[in-house]
Amino acid sequence: MAFLTRFRNALLAWLVLASGVMWVASALGATDFDKLLATLTQRWGQGPIPKFNAWRTLIANSGSLSDNDRLKRVNDFFNRQMRFGEDADIWNQADYWATPMESIGQGAGDCEDFAIAKYFTLRESGVAPNKLRLIYVRATTGSAAGAPSQAHMVLAYYAQPEAEPLVLDNLINDIRPASRRPDLVPVFSFNTDGVFTGGAKDIAPSAGTGRLSRWEDLLKRARAEGFELTPN
Repeated sequence: MAFLTRFRNALLAWLVLASGVMWVASALGATDFDKLLATLTQRWGQGPIPKFNAWRTLIANSGSLSDNDRLKRVNDFFNRQMRFGEDADIWNQADYWATPMESIGQGAGDCEDFAIAKYFTLRESGVAPNKLRLIYVRATTGSAAGAPSQAHMVLAYYAQPEAEPLVLDNLINDIRPASRRPDLVPVFSFNTDGVFTGGAKDIAPSAGTGRLSRWEDLLKRARAEGFELTPN
């Protein structure tokens, strides 16, 4: 199936929105780190504890940092601590969005899992929720003209609502402005405020996330693990 057809079908499946349905946005609040650790060890044993402790320390030490420093530290942490793997190999599923605890427990994830883990961690570190968006993109896999592209997810940071975003990616360690990532073509983006179906510079969501089923399911699982979700 062609790349754009795949995304069109995904959008149709996830964004079938009933008119007049109101959606209350959720945001990360006072997370229960002890519960997170208990959830982690119950499922994966003692092995992931050092990685969890490093993650918690990363968050604790981010309070006095600038957003740019937070971005760099969080991006470096997950790009170094997690190995890339396909969902079929990690979860025995064609497409699975892992919570940060699941990614830490497995020590591996695909592009969605890297982006999601960075998103949650930056929120916990104090970055304002409206500055972060998860973006589905077409990623060109070569430099030659006509090189194939593949589905990919990155995390974007907006210093201001209309600013050019910075891109956090598991493919490269550098955090670059979107204009320096010509290999990425945005398809749609989302966060806990809603879904942005246009370009990267859209400043208001076009729909709620109520039918973005994988995202809603992930938020429920994260809440059960110990992440606290409160209204924006």
